[in-house]
Amino acid sequence: MNYCINFNCSQPQNPSTATRCQACGADLLLQERYRVLRALGRGGFGATFLARDELLPGKPPCVIKQLRPSAEAPHLLDMARDLFQREAKILGEIGNHPQLPRLLNYFEVGQEFFLVQEFINGSTLQQEVKQGGPFTEDSVKECLSEILAMVQYVHNHRVIHRDIKPANIIRRNQDKKLVLIDFGAVKDKVNATQTLGSEQTALTAYAIGTPGYAPPEQMAMRPVYASDIYALGVTCVYLLSGKAPRDLAYDPVTGELLWRDQVTVSDHFAQVLKKMLEISVRHRYPSAKAVLRDLELEPYMDSLAQNLAISVAPPLGSNGENSGSLKGL
Repeated sequence: MNYCINFNCSQPQNPSTATRCQACGADLLLQERYRVLRALGRGGFGATFLARDELLPGKPPCVIKQLRPSAEAPHLLDMARDLFQREAKILGEIGNHPQLPRLLNYFEVGQEFFLVQEFINGSTLQQEVKQGGPFTEDSVKECLSEILAMVQYVHNHRVIHRDIKPANIIRRNQDKKLVLIDFGAVKDKVNATQTLGSEQTALTAYAIGTPGYAPPEQMAMRPVYASDIYALGVTCVYLLSGKAPRDLAYDPVTGELLWRDQVTVSDHFAQVLKKMLEISVRHRYPSAKAVLRDLELEPYMDSLAQNLAISVAPPLGSNGENSGSLKGL
């Protein structure tokens, strides 16, 4: 099947033999290279498609993200273009990591911007939970450690992902490694759109993130590195409980997610999750490295607690009673 990417097309599905859309007449071969097969997602800012690269041997699959800025004024379109090119450059840099999708191409067609990325074949963590139920604590810790390493790499490139959630983490079939996808919402840490004043929503509305996973400061368009930490914390709660944020209660005063009675985890891991999920950025982990440090400390903390318990216990006498106990009183 061929799929038409014209946002206003009334019937985007076309026969595989068609070269032009039967409904709107649009060319079905993007850039004379990419044949779009189906839509993966759609929103107000554009859409994401599964496509095939007709120019490469074997015609490998790829993912095409279409961005449609709502701005129409020429100077705003110029700003959108600059931001798009900056974002493409960032994606090209971070795509060198083996667990992040590679940027294959980017271009502009008719005031719409397109990113072409590597297609990752596998299952999302959301799909795994729906099919197999909640994860164990150990499994979640393994996932968390693996994802934190990726997040730290991304943050080192001055990038905030802004949309970490179970549906954006894929376990690759090839090697069972986790891959963090959907970087269409990433933004340079230095947010150039702030120069647009009240018009900035024309370019940034699509990058707010997913409600429930995005913390308050991100929903207010002021994301920081710790915003990704919060989203990852909510992701862990989902993996442990099988419940999405919308299915959990919130404190009506603080806005805090009430998750503790929904999961069964060790006290130490509960403390780690609690700090990841702090509403206040000042109280939240500032970096992925800080979370990793506490996770790696857990075995030593357990050992220390056991040693302390042994050291403070009074010694036993030869008859099995405490040697310091008083007799005959």
